[in-house]
Amino acid sequence: MSRKSTLDLTPPDWTDVPTITVFDRKAFTKSFDILAVRAPVSKISTILRAPEMKGSLLDIPKVHSVDVDPQNPQSHRLVLLKAATKTEVPEKVVNFLETQTGSNELVPYTMTLDYDHWTAEEIIRAVMPRHLKNGAPSGFAITGHIAHVNLTDDYLSYRKLIGQIILDKNKAIRTVVNKLDSIHSVFRFFEMDLIAGEPDFVVEHSESDCTFTFDFREVYWNSRLHTEHARLVQLFNPDDVVADVFAGVGPFAVPSAKRGCAVFANDLNPNSTKYLKINVEKNGVDPFVRVSCEDGRDFIRSVFRRSFEDPFPALRGPRLSKTQERRIKKAGLYEPPNVTDAPPRRRISHVVMNLPDIAITFLDAFRGILVSDEVPGLREIYDVMPMIHCHCFTRELDPKKAEVDIRKRVERRLGASLTADFYLHWVRSVAPHKEMYCISFRLPSKVALASV
Repeated sequence: MSRKSTLDLTPPDWTDVPTITVFDRKAFTKSFDILAVRAPVSKISTILRAPEMKGSLLDIPKVHSVDVDPQNPQSHRLVLLKAATKTEVPEKVVNFLETQTGSNELVPYTMTLDYDHWTAEEIIRAVMPRHLKNGAPSGFAITGHIAHVNLTDDYLSYRKLIGQIILDKNKAIRTVVNKLDSIHSVFRFFEMDLIAGEPDFVVEHSESDCTFTFDFREVYWNSRLHTEHARLVQLFNPDDVVADVFAGVGPFAVPSAKRGCAVFANDLNPNSTKYLKINVEKNGVDPFVRVSCEDGRDFIRSVFRRSFEDPFPALRGPRLSKTQERRIKKAGLYEPPNVTDAPPRRRISHVVMNLPDIAITFLDAFRGILVSDEVPGLREIYDVMPMIHCHCFTRELDPKKAEVDIRKRVERRLGASLTADFYLHWVRSVAPHKEMYCISFRLPSKVALASV
């Protein structure tokens, strides 16, 4: 009867090598004495595919399970087994090898793993003191060439070491930062500490078939929200007008414009709007986006009037790529594609409010937005009120309680009850006892027409 394999494939423990005082990658070398099957080259495929060998072949990432036989390099190979002693080799494997290959010759083989073999998570855990191993950092987010971690206080003294390991293990990463708890009081971006690599914070990041350029130190960007960005954009029709109150560098605005939407994109942070304009131009959506830099409350109160008085033109037919346009022009067939006689787009269909920490507090700005003696006809075009998509946080972990909490806060700010046309979408867990949601609701007409 065979015994279970005793191979320990974890990296050497830093705390087991007390002589190490500086980070030495060579210290992470570990050799294993295992067994291998010596077999003719012609039999290797049979051995590897045999059901009898399942679970006995060495199956380790980055390690080949077949090696050249140093004694017979031309005619034989060594098939590595997940066993250190003959007692660990199942009897069915021994019988199969003898029956199918005419040999059950098992030979010793020394396998060596080094620093390059293990993942960043495994190495970081190995270098931590014993009392910190279980909670060691295990993940990070990537934005362009920057990796960013959120280290707790226990791990701050090891931040340079953690950063270097992440840098070593990810060739596309050139800069590693640790996000600090402090948030800019006005523009809401995180302070950060460079812990490894180059002090290069201007990134080029791809998402939703769009390219975004920005300085990671000066604006807010969260790569973990890419699914939420895509989800919301997919709700918009190509002929919709979208008002993005806290647009940042454009993760909602630019993909929406690529769909054909007309977008009023606003942000209070001048650095955000600087890069937003760059991203609008870089992605070729200039005609579809108007950028502003003002307080979100002022933007909400004025954007409905702007859209009415200076509307976006009607949507043309399906947008052509630059390559398609060049081909058509070359053939002498170019005409503006599918120009319609539809009226300009005056009515805002959706409002995006992605500033979850405080977005709900801006909802009172919608009171009276359609009341204006100076703009006759503004109210009349809103036979259907716009949908508001407001991101927010809640401490309630139960979805039903979260809905009660969020709805209560929204209705209190609006000064009116929500209609049946609303829904709540869970976005992600931000921290223990802190969930992020997006509440989407039809703006109550009594709010838009309220006296102010």
